[in-house]
Amino acid sequence: MPLTRKGAATRQRIIEGAAGQIREQGVFGVRLEDVMDRTATSKSQLFHYFPGGKEELMLAVARHEAARVIADQQPELGALTSWDAWRQWRDKVVRRYREQGLTCPLHVAMSQLETATEARGLVVGELIRHWQGELAAGIRHMRSLGETYPDLDADREAAALLAGVQGGVLIYLSTGSLTHLEAALDQGIAHLRRRPTRSSAMGE
Repeated sequence: MPLTRKGAATRQRIIEGAAGQIREQGVFGVRLEDVMDRTATSKSQLFHYFPGGKEELMLAVARHEAARVIADQQPELGALTSWDAWRQWRDKVVRRYREQGLTCPLHVAMSQLETATEARGLVVGELIRHWQGELAAGIRHMRSLGETYPDLDADREAAALLAGVQGGVLIYLSTGSLTHLEAALDQGIAHLRRRPTRSSAMGE
């Protein structure tokens, strides 16, 4: 049965409250009692919207945070139409993770899912497909402008760039240093900007 507008708003408030709790307390902050206090909801309300309890709530938080990863990069991610736009996107990604700090709500929520392994894979898979798709679209646009090699495989290049970004994020979460994330972004974009010389374009 579909939720009423009020019910949907209450459910979303619980999700955002749980996400906020994670951002403040990390993995140690994921207690249903704290979420209920934070969102002014009762136990019966919480289990009405999340019958599976904590695991179902954490899955909803994971979906929420996965969507937020993409939303936080907009509008730059969806408008990679010049190298200046790529630079702005690069800066926004670095700023996002710097401001987020060393606790990743998405990773924490995922770590709480003990049995929903298939659902966890779907959440991550959808995030990667969406993110990679946006990057690939930007690469195709630059290719259409003649700003990079005409035979560049946009999907593969986007996959490589995203892998570098994700690796840089994981190192940042472990060490507190953004050096590797910045290097992955800078090198990845620099690779895309390598344009064919006149001789190579003519096949000489």
